[in-house]
Amino acid sequence: MEDWTYRPAGDLGLPLRERLRSLRREGGLLEPAVRAAWWAAVKAYLKACHRLELRGREHLPHSLPFVMVSNHASHLDALILGSVLPWHLRERVHPLAAGDTFFESLPMSAFAALAMNALPLWRRNCDPRDIEALRRRLVDQPCGYILFPEGTRTRTGRMGPFKRGLGMLVAGSNVPVIPCHIEGAFESLPPNRSWPRLHRIRLTIGPPLAAEGIPNDRDGWITLAATAEERVGDLRMTSGLA
Repeated sequence: MEDWTYRPAGDLGLPLRERLRSLRREGGLLEPAVRAAWWAAVKAYLKACHRLELRGREHLPHSLPFVMVSNHASHLDALILGSVLPWHLRERVHPLAAGDTFFESLPMSAFAALAMNALPLWRRNCDPRDIEALRRRLVDQPCGYILFPEGTRTRTGRMGPFKRGLGMLVAGSNVPVIPCHIEGAFESLPPNRSWPRLHRIRLTIGPPLAAEGIPNDRDGWITLAATAEERVGDLRMTSGLA
């Protein structure tokens, strides 16, 4: 039998605002109940209002760690990906959200942290130590991430190039990358709208991409990002809505 070791929470002692924005944030007793209710409501909404269709269900992850990556067209995207995950994993899956959008104000930070279980990535002046902290958490805890490697929502409906941050997170590790493609989210809630239209959405999930054999260096990061972009693009060719 292994010796029991006491380990204090990584966010112990942080003020509320800093705790909500911390990459070391850990859940308490209240958060799982809040998130269970939130995700039940999200699933019901997506089914009723967007007739969400899932293709490639067999490729959904059933264990940790993993990173789900997708094209990014709408604020609905993280909800779509999170809603299809197995319930026993969802509590340990974190969307990586733009800090300058979702973690600037206290109310928005509370929503992102408590309901979505999101962790911040700062698009301006991103500290490489934050990427390293996320990489360690992914492997050591372990957990899952939902990531949009384009870095921002498309303004045209077309997918942009994937950034190398994906490679910095997982290259050279045993963390699988799950490519996904979302169709219909741009028509439902493009960046210039505040409220969604009632439009059908389809999510297609492809076979996992292994990152283990890709070097954890600049060239490897670029290679992994480009490979993931190609995989997501291939899914787009088969996911068009009628």
